[in-house]
Amino acid sequence: MPKINKGQTNHKPKDRSKEKKKEHPTEKAQLHPRNRHRARYNFKLLITSCPELADFVKPNVHGDESIDFADPVAVKLLNKALLKQYYSIENWDIPEGYLCPPIPGRADYIHHIAELLGSYNFGKIPQGQHIRCLDIGVGANCVYPIIGTNEYGWSFVGTEIDAQAIESANLIIAANPFLQDKVTCRLQTKPADIFKGIIQAEEYFDLSICNPPFHASAEAADAATLRKLSNLQQQKVTEVTKNFGGQNMELWCEGGEEAFVREMVRQSRQFATSCFWFSSLISKQTHLKKVYEALTKAGATEVKTIPMGQGNKTSRIVAWSFLSKEQQAAWRDLRWNSKPVKEEVAKEDW
Repeated sequence: MPKINKGQTNHKPKDRSKEKKKEHPTEKAQLHPRNRHRARYNFKLLITSCPELADFVKPNVHGDESIDFADPVAVKLLNKALLKQYYSIENWDIPEGYLCPPIPGRADYIHHIAELLGSYNFGKIPQGQHIRCLDIGVGANCVYPIIGTNEYGWSFVGTEIDAQAIESANLIIAANPFLQDKVTCRLQTKPADIFKGIIQAEEYFDLSICNPPFHASAEAADAATLRKLSNLQQQKVTEVTKNFGGQNMELWCEGGEEAFVREMVRQSRQFATSCFWFSSLISKQTHLKKVYEALTKAGATEVKTIPMGQGNKTSRIVAWSFLSKEQQAAWRDLRWNSKPVKEEVAKEDW
């Protein structure tokens, strides 16, 4: 049985400069073909899944059925309906003030990262509970594990520095039995650490995902929330609605998204052979240059930039690996294309 060589590698990542040119400002990025939310929301269908949503559905300025996306109650009920209708989640809720994420965008990340795994597996996406995903910042909503377990049968470890968010995610898992043997959550007690204290000795993940805090300060986060609310309500809003859009630690960190991802890259090097693909969402294209520089410095052997978006809003996933071609092949053969085995048995072969 082949083993993964954990020694250092001299490979350098490919130049990503050409990939950035793909993101032309006039191009509209489309949702992934397997995304269940490519069409407009079918509110009649969604109301059958969540009758409480009916009171919040009204014609918009174009005469189409919609909700007030500035109303946190309406947005939460929309998410509840989507998760029940498309992902079999009977019981879902989040505490007041926590992030209520857009489901289509979260689903897109999962489908694109699944496509990346498949491109290294002869075009076949690895599926099943033995495929393990690490969700950095699972949040109170637990949405990435919900979508990933439904669409591909993967198992997840979700991490958080917020104990209340972990408690909320665990309540969602406990309330939906099919999640219980596939999703676990771990509290990161040292916020400066991203992987250390989470990834255990001789523990392996096929991928890690992250939706990093975007803003560099609380003031910047509040200003962005005011702009968003003003756009949604089509009038100037001067007071931040605290139960809209997330807690401070979900929205900002020192240095913002760019600094967070650069630090994640640096720390991921310590776990180079513990994960096949590390990845993160990058919301702002101008952050890519510094992230690529960090990846080169860390010694990533491969870097992939995956454009994604919805309508006029575009973003991208940056994924990186430290494995050599030989290590990738051994990983694929042992973890993806052999019969699923218990973790403690599989460890003997790594």
